[in-house]
Amino acid sequence: MSSDYRKDVTMNPSGFVLLSDFIPQIVQEIRYYSSYNFIGDRIDGYEEPCAILTKEAARALRQVSNEMIVQGYRLKIFDAYRPACAVRQFVLWGIEDQDIRMKPYFYPALEKQTLFRDGYIASKSSHSRGSAVDLTLLDMQSGKELDMGSPFDLFSEVSHPSYRGVTDEQYENRMLLQQAMVRAGFVPLDCEWWHFMLKDEPYPDTYFEFPVSSAYLKK
Repeated sequence: MSSDYRKDVTMNPSGFVLLSDFIPQIVQEIRYYSSYNFIGDRIDGYEEPCAILTKEAARALRQVSNEMIVQGYRLKIFDAYRPACAVRQFVLWGIEDQDIRMKPYFYPALEKQTLFRDGYIASKSSHSRGSAVDLTLLDMQSGKELDMGSPFDLFSEVSHPSYRGVTDEQYENRMLLQQAMVRAGFVPLDCEWWHFMLKDEPYPDTYFEFPVSSAYLKK
């Protein structure tokens, strides 16, 4: 990790909010708090399974939520703000750790060292700037996630939003989510249908270190 990166890291959470306070209708499944993720352990800095975002990103996401509720869907959040220490854990895992126990579930066709090269994992993540979110749509009638053609964090060409090897319905579901997010001011990622970043993010050059914890926000 470069010294310049460390200089840009701060613990100040004053510009952030607990997403459930802004959007009570959301569903949360914070994967990096659990062990069901590509590493296989709870990730550093995740002290509570809650989603946190900058105030600006939360307001924009509330617009998406309101639009989707009218159409019969709720937002399901997998990850939002991600502490810089979590990203450092990802980097060390990719370089040094020989553990590949989660490979069959999250990167079956790739070697772990290529996940950074191919853009699936970033050594400096937009999540740590507080305005990126990973999410999907939940059908309010069935209570099930919409079929997007691949699960969250499957590192594969199949997860690219533009991939046309999925069914028409799966592709339409991806576009339903993507178009709503873009209308609210988010930018999609070309290799993950679930990842979006606020275009006009308030902290484009700052990476945050404070833990994922509702208690920390209230200090």
